[in-house]
Amino acid sequence: MNQLEQLKTMTTVVADTGNFKQMAQYAPRDATTNPSLILKAVQSSDYEHLLSDTVAAHRGEALPDIVDQVLVRFGLEILKVVPGRVSTEVDARLSFDSAASIARARRIIGLYEAAGIARSRVLIKVASTWEGIAAARQLEAEGIHCNLTLLFAFCQAVACGDGGITLISPFVGRIYDWYKKAAGPSWDEAARAGANDPGVQSVTRIYEYFKHFDIATEVMGASFRNVGQIRALAGCDLLTISPDLLGTLQSDTSALTRALDPAAAKRKAIDRVHFDEAAFRFALNEDAMATEKLAEGIRAFAADAAKLDALIEAGRK
Repeated sequence: MNQLEQLKTMTTVVADTGNFKQMAQYAPRDATTNPSLILKAVQSSDYEHLLSDTVAAHRGEALPDIVDQVLVRFGLEILKVVPGRVSTEVDARLSFDSAASIARARRIIGLYEAAGIARSRVLIKVASTWEGIAAARQLEAEGIHCNLTLLFAFCQAVACGDGGITLISPFVGRIYDWYKKAAGPSWDEAARAGANDPGVQSVTRIYEYFKHFDIATEVMGASFRNVGQIRALAGCDLLTISPDLLGTLQSDTSALTRALDPAAAKRKAIDRVHFDEAAFRFALNEDAMATEKLAEGIRAFAADAAKLDALIEAGRK
């Protein structure tokens, strides 16, 4: 049994790609996308027709509506490949606008339902800002399930758990990137690998906190830089993995040991905490890594959203 098959016995494997033709060979249960992955996909010869066909069919509609049609079109194709859920992201430029995020999420779900897809098969991705979490709380109350992304700080995770959010995506690789860059020449790759990786440590802390207090929110490690990070989180609820790393796991037949276990988390001494808005903002501000990576992530996704806008505008002229 290869390591991908072993991983699937303890963790739900999710494909992190917009390339739905490629993901089928790894048989993931779910799939996630983001603006950067969709932008990359629509510029490839395999998928450019999805963009042009969708733009042609909705040429007279408002630009944000066409964008949502494109995102849902990809989601529908992905759902033909995976048996579970697809995550579709609200425009990152709405990350600090709860009302606009809610409206956009409702529209996306409406498009999926109009295409015959039950809302249980869709997760709406929203950035883990205070406003994004507030929007997700409202959406969850309406039966629209959410995936809170760009999550780097413990306070973000706690707020999502308290808000009854379906799933969170703490970003392992980007946390690792920040600490490695901050350490500079003093970084010791071997000493900070596996369970000592700062991204792995962040997800482990969140996972153990949620399991200790029976918080139902699912933890999905995301943004991996190497298979060592994945192996160190074996047993996490879900892991969303890029095709190249899925391939590495599939080609490795050595034994994979479970690293995260809910029973072990139950036995740990962990204090319960809560964050109101003021405490959340202060805790996030105190975490330089989380503050910088959240802002950077929103900027990057917003930039790629703008590039997708430009492609659509060019296509409908």
